Amino acid sequence: MSIRRVVDVTVASAAILATLPVTMAIGATIALRDGRPVLFRQKRVSAGGRLFHVVKFRTMRDGRDAAGQLLPDAVRMTKLGRLLRATRLDELPQLWNILSGSMSLIGPRPLLPETIMQAGDKGWLRCAIRPGLTGWAQVNGNALLSDADKIALDLWYIANRSLSLDLRILGRTLLVAARGERPNDLSIRRAHEGDPHWRS
Repeated sequence: MSIRRVVDVTVASAAILATLPVTMAIGATIALRDGRPVLFRQKRVSAGGRLFHVVKFRTMRDGRDAAGQLLPDAVRMTKLGRLLRATRLDELPQLWNILSGSMSLIGPRPLLPETIMQAGDKGWLRCAIRPGLTGWAQVNGNALLSDADKIALDLWYIANRSLSLDLRILGRTLLVAARGERPNDLSIRRAHEGDPHWRS
């Protein structure tokens, strides 16, 4: 077992125990306010193109129009769901994905199979390593970034990954949860240019 995998298992196990009261409270609140299911499962792509089911707390209702089509995400999002997404607490169940080996603590976020296909060669290059609970794109703008920026940041991370960079990403993830997402123009530019330097 690699050092990175040992760290993943150790940290995920400790985090599951430490956050158990929060996890139970969130699950109970979702069940009481929005009904079941409490968890949302969706097929995503792991390392080597393997498929797995990513698990999150459910943040949307299953609202549909007269034709039976799902309503826009903004309409279906619950108040609790907005809070969970803003704080990233909706992703706590993915600690179990890390234990199972389908995800890692740090890496590109897991994408849908069709999204990987649409991205072409760059999409498959993202599958060189396990997807992560958080990653370089997530601490450099995440939802505020274009798809091209996210892919560039993901590929830059894969080419430059190290334990020291992973520790920096973990620290910056806590900052993002506390103060919100902010694009880092320098990191984005360096990712597109292939610049190996990241201390900025």
